[in-house]
Amino acid sequence: MRISKNDCTVVVVTFNSAHCISKIRFLNDMPAVVIVDNASDDNTCERIFSEIKNAKVIINKNNKGFGAANNQALNQIKTAYSLLLNPDCVTTEGEIEKLLYAAKAFPDAAIIAPHLIRRNESVEVSYRWPHTHWVSKGPQAEGPCCVGFACGAALLLNMELMREIGFFDEDFFLYYEDEDLCQRVFNHKKQIILVPDVRVSHFSRGSVKGNNPLNSEFIRGFYHAQSKLIFEHKHVSASSATSLRWRTLALAMFTLLPRLLVPQPKYLVRLAGRIFALCRRYPPPSMK
Repeated sequence: MRISKNDCTVVVVTFNSAHCISKIRFLNDMPAVVIVDNASDDNTCERIFSEIKNAKVIINKNNKGFGAANNQALNQIKTAYSLLLNPDCVTTEGEIEKLLYAAKAFPDAAIIAPHLIRRNESVEVSYRWPHTHWVSKGPQAEGPCCVGFACGAALLLNMELMREIGFFDEDFFLYYEDEDLCQRVFNHKKQIILVPDVRVSHFSRGSVKGNNPLNSEFIRGFYHAQSKLIFEHKHVSASSATSLRWRTLALAMFTLLPRLLVPQPKYLVRLAGRIFALCRRYPPPSMK
């Protein structure tokens, strides 16, 4: 079976990502692109229509969260593969085709992942085995290997297998949705293959700017803490999540004093978001 770029739909979720759009103009070389915008309040959508001419654009009136927005696109896709790509990731048509060649070589893999490259050109070690089984430490991969987790910034999905497993759990509004997805693939005994010869530049945390950066930092702290508890509750136990909540809250409160003494607004607001999330009622009603 020959696989080509015609067998792949690229999915990008944007939120106040106008500054990223010029970097992803390589998507004009792909035959199928779906971009879901999560109620950006900058000119993201205008930039998309201007610069990504071949994209189907879904504009949400409110921010549905990263996983839910991806699901909107994934539920419409007819191609055999889908490439999930953050707007702060830059690659080429050729690298995407190399991912597809790997999918042909590993037809039983549910997910194929590339090496992510940091701003300084070093390799981002964005893969490992699930924390629920063991903590792995070692050198960076030098050839294709089976892993238990790969960062959701760039993932090629085998749509037939992923429909059996399910797409993103929408209880995760932001953060840990990729970890949950990979954990479920692992639990279903399906393969996640890292292909280090495929390189995607990842400008980590560069996809969101917006008109209120401090608000973005608060949201980042809030949802990172909340999603971490949801993951622990779902994949370990309710009691473990409760214990994690109190330990994390104690650490956050211990960190608060030095943050107040030497204030750095970015980190202080992010910590405030974390504390606010940890003080909320837990577990969320959807998990009971």
